[in-house]
Amino acid sequence: MGAALLVGVHAEACTNFLFTRGATTDGSTMITYAADSHTLYGELYYRKAANYAEGETFMLVDWDSGTPLFAIPQVAHTYSVVGNMNEHQLAIGETTYGGRSECHKGKVKGIDYGSLIYVTLQRAKNAREAIATMAQLVADYGYSSSGESFSIADPKEVWIMELIGKRSAPVKSDVAQKMNYQYSEGAVWVARRIPDGMVCGHANQARITQFPQESNRWSKVKGRGKHKAISSLHMDYINEREVECVYSSDVIDYARACGWFNGNDADFSFADTYCPLTFSGIRGCDARVYAMFNRVSKEMKPYERYAMGDATAERLPLWIIPDHKISVREAMNLMRDHYEGTAMDMSQDLGGGPFNCPYRWRPMAFKVDGENYIHERATSTQQTGFSFVAQCRGWLPSKVGGILWFGVDDTYSTVYCPMYCGITEIPLCFKQGNGDMLTYSESAAFWLFNRVTNFVYSRYSDMIVDLQKVQNELEEGFIADVAKLDERARDNVGEALTRQLNDFSNRQAEKMMHEWNKLDKYLLVKYLDGNIKREKDGKFERTATGMAVSPMMPEYRQEWYRMIVGDHGDVILQR
Repeated sequence: MGAALLVGVHAEACTNFLFTRGATTDGSTMITYAADSHTLYGELYYRKAANYAEGETFMLVDWDSGTPLFAIPQVAHTYSVVGNMNEHQLAIGETTYGGRSECHKGKVKGIDYGSLIYVTLQRAKNAREAIATMAQLVADYGYSSSGESFSIADPKEVWIMELIGKRSAPVKSDVAQKMNYQYSEGAVWVARRIPDGMVCGHANQARITQFPQESNRWSKVKGRGKHKAISSLHMDYINEREVECVYSSDVIDYARACGWFNGNDADFSFADTYCPLTFSGIRGCDARVYAMFNRVSKEMKPYERYAMGDATAERLPLWIIPDHKISVREAMNLMRDHYEGTAMDMSQDLGGGPFNCPYRWRPMAFKVDGENYIHERATSTQQTGFSFVAQCRGWLPSKVGGILWFGVDDTYSTVYCPMYCGITEIPLCFKQGNGDMLTYSESAAFWLFNRVTNFVYSRYSDMIVDLQKVQNELEEGFIADVAKLDERARDNVGEALTRQLNDFSNRQAEKMMHEWNKLDKYLLVKYLDGNIKREKDGKFERTATGMAVSPMMPEYRQEWYRMIVGDHGDVILQR
């Protein structure tokens, strides 16, 4: 979702992690996405496959605001899409980095970043087709959002693509006139394939710095040799496997014409040019990528100084080799992070309250005695609408191989439920229109999970243990159930396969809702009025006469007592 600046700190933001085949335990590719916004309702979007007659159009609608934009021609056939994954196991996520205000100030006609994702998912079969489609869409219709980083995965490859609009008119500048630069609205962009065996991430800060460039601008198509980078002038070559980087033909020229870059082409950095580093961009954004890297590699400690906002320290690499292979279960858990084990650990300072709650209510920035301070912005945050781990498994038929492990609300306390990309029916708890941000629904997962999580925040250190027990049982059970269905589904095709996948994903969602409703009631009974009921053999203890045993009344942690005493100890001192 969009990243808004609030007193120099990103207030709303998203997080993506990317895992290549060689970096995972089973050879799948995976991307993760947390859609974080204080106004986004968590539901699972569905678009059915369809055929269209020539001349048919459809209306683009801005994803963030719901505002109708303009109509564009429909293609002859569109693919079915479940959330952010289509029937061919193509998955796309995003984070907003904003970038230079000149590139997104004022309203312009163009496709927004959300429509760019969902239209592409309906039209492309793999990551390379997706990049070509996105590039063509912004070229044809313009681009109306601010700077975006996209994660794009298929069963074979994972790519990162960074894009920003062209809003200013460099053709009016002296530099542009000397260059004879031909300006047109749209966007400039770069896309890079993540090398196999690597993991990558982005979190509202542009990440692609220098990138491979073609040596001759492809002026000679014949005999061009084995280049690994191409410009959009020759997008047909994107399907050649040796191509590992593609970019808009004027990504450097536009920066020169605007006066933002005047060095050699080889030294050009997309991120430094279109989204220069700030304390906010590092501490509030890149720090989340550091946190993930730090959990999968023992070599990341030297980058902590950078992650804490020091722009003079060595910059975080775009991708790294993990110490070990990443399972889908670990990918889920990597989305659950409050900077544990780092200097920014949100569970250790007094801001966590007496029960170590690793969340900080907004605004993120505050001032005390003339000094500016910030709350950390971690991967796990309270305002997540939905999140997922998209897993693409090329050794299985596409509709079975693709799984969107989907959850709503805070990543730390959600449950990732398996939604096969081949389903045609969305479970009631995730269905669009089942409640909204201002309409409560008993059957909506978003409201059930928020009800539980917001209660857990009140006595976090105790309640989170009970929540995680149920969370672990569900997710481990889902993974085991998926393995069994994978084997059974190999023998089915057509409508029989679709029914099988629909039934399975619906049963898993119903099971999740059932268990979470039980957890909701259990937590209320156990932690009523700040006490903790005693338990024995899995049941709440009663006296011989059937009354509730007197509950436990745990004390606050000592640091919290000291703060209370420091605040008004002279009033509460026993004399």
